[in-house]
Amino acid sequence: MDGTTERRIIPQERDFAVLRGLYESRTMTVSHAATLYFESNIETAKKRLQKLRRAGLIRDRARQAHEPLTLLLTKKGFHLLKRQGRLDGYPVLSDAQFDVRSHVSRLTLRHELAVVGVKAALLAALSKRTNIRVITSTTWPLLSQFRTHKPHTSGYGGASVIVKPDGYLCLHEKDADGIAEHHCFIEVDRRTESQAVLADRVACYRTHYRSGGFAESRGGSRDQFADYPFRVLAIFPTAERRNNAAERLLLVDPPIKTMVWLTTMPEILVDPLGPIWMRPADFMNAIAGSGHDVTVRNLGRYRRQTERDAAVESRGNKSSLLG
Repeated sequence: MDGTTERRIIPQERDFAVLRGLYESRTMTVSHAATLYFESNIETAKKRLQKLRRAGLIRDRARQAHEPLTLLLTKKGFHLLKRQGRLDGYPVLSDAQFDVRSHVSRLTLRHELAVVGVKAALLAALSKRTNIRVITSTTWPLLSQFRTHKPHTSGYGGASVIVKPDGYLCLHEKDADGIAEHHCFIEVDRRTESQAVLADRVACYRTHYRSGGFAESRGGSRDQFADYPFRVLAIFPTAERRNNAAERLLLVDPPIKTMVWLTTMPEILVDPLGPIWMRPADFMNAIAGSGHDVTVRNLGRYRRQTERDAAVESRGNKSSLLG
């Protein structure tokens, strides 16, 4: 027996996982919850989530007709997590702070759901790999943010900035040589920022690496930065926007060629660990000799480059996230 009635529930471990997940991500769909906590069994997820609703621990977000049905943690659920000591590793908010953070505006809803969708796809795929252990996985920017210097146009002396990634993933991969540790920051493109802004953001990641800031955050010293590599996983809505981002990263001085791994949202939702990832260097190799050199575009009206995109799809080399 699970001890449930219409208004009362004895929470199971999986229930706490769902509540913690909503505390972190703020919102998710039933499909996301099924993937993350119910082994993709949508019917089981629906039944259990309904019991959590009746117990007042979660609720549906108020929405308009064109918006998807999404879940929110209630204040009762938040208090349960605090009473049970289930918020270790998370910032503990006041009731007022919780109320503010629980408000997911229509402007940010689509991006929030896209980030959770990426997380669900990655964790579901990684759970099937017996040699992989997920050490850290978060989509709460506060837990992975870092301060670094935004490179000046000359390459040096930029202003101090705080970068708030959409997500962060730390994995241990066991192989014949031992255990390899992988670090990945996640950036989900909103379509609302220019390619120049995206490139500036990635340049901040490179500064974070080369300055030793990331090494220091992992317990090393700044001069050991080479021992603490990481990737930036950038996900775009379309292949065209992915290609434009790769092109823009190659125009950074010096070019960013391998730190960033790019893919599209349709690809990562289907096969996140498959050969879907392209680095700017791969993009450069794909267009070499095709007449579509990487150049600074003239300001003004944007022109699609369908021939370039076709060349990338036919000639581009894509890699799997893990070996």
